[in-house]
Amino acid sequence: MRRFLPAAVVCALVACQPRSTEKTAPAPPPGPVAEAKVLLEQGQLDAALDKLQAAGQDAEGLYVQGRVWAKKAELAPAPLPPTPASPLPRGAQPPAAPEFKAEELTAVELYERALLAQPTLWEARLALGRLLAPHTVRRHDLERELAARKKGTRKGQPTAAPEAQAAVDFSVDRVLRELEGAVRDQKQGSDTVEALIEFATRVNRVEAAEAGFQELLKRQREKPEPLVRYGDFLLNVKKDPQAAIDEYRQALIWKPDEETVRTKIADIYLTQAAGYLAAQQWGSADGQLREAAKYITDRSSAQAVTLEGYREKLRGIRGTERPLGVPDR
Repeated sequence: MRRFLPAAVVCALVACQPRSTEKTAPAPPPGPVAEAKVLLEQGQLDAALDKLQAAGQDAEGLYVQGRVWAKKAELAPAPLPPTPASPLPRGAQPPAAPEFKAEELTAVELYERALLAQPTLWEARLALGRLLAPHTVRRHDLERELAARKKGTRKGQPTAAPEAQAAVDFSVDRVLRELEGAVRDQKQGSDTVEALIEFATRVNRVEAAEAGFQELLKRQREKPEPLVRYGDFLLNVKKDPQAAIDEYRQALIWKPDEETVRTKIADIYLTQAAGYLAAQQWGSADGQLREAAKYITDRSSAQAVTLEGYREKLRGIRGTERPLGVPDR
């Protein structure tokens, strides 16, 4: 027989239960750094700087100040060259404009101070590298142009950069250090890796760029896109077609029907076949054509026409040279 508690007992038990009528404590208001970030995104740069005055000298606050000044630099006009104090001597070059805007120099200083306070603040290191990179690339291109023209410094011409440009180290090595440090400290994500790959490729630092691609593959596993990009790099920059083929084949594992990747592989084999044909290495040419045929699915494509043309040439010399399929020595 089911037993019931007396109503009075039930009421007493309910009364003893803790009541959840208390309100949840409100979240603390955002600090000045968070508020400054919002203002920065809204383009209210001076208001953001005003907010950051209350942030003290902590690393995050210094970094956001650097971002504000970097944004101001984007909006500021290019610096003008100084006015010569007196007429220039005959043949003398007029003074060059400063490399950096005043706002850029302020941003650089703030990023460096942020990193002194917190060396692992990868956002500041990435921002610093990105700010310096365009200046570095411009100087890199100028140095290459001068080297191509084989023009040396004339006797009596100063070899050091103007004082206004010497305040900041924006060498290739310095920018690479900043970007590589950002990659090391970010741990996950690809923002820093992408910046490293782009810069290192642009200034022809092949080893640094390749290290960036290999890190990208670790962070973006089981995806064909980074494999294809790495293959393109190996083919076009490192000039290693066989290594490129290996990466393209890996990409096809994840996306077997990707026609653009199949076309890239076929192009490599056709190009190598053309080289062997020119060198009259018929067996090697035949092997490359056999490989190319595996990746050409559209028999009416330009690749298919090229393939058939090379095969026709090989058929024309059949019997007069080493039999097809016999490897060259």
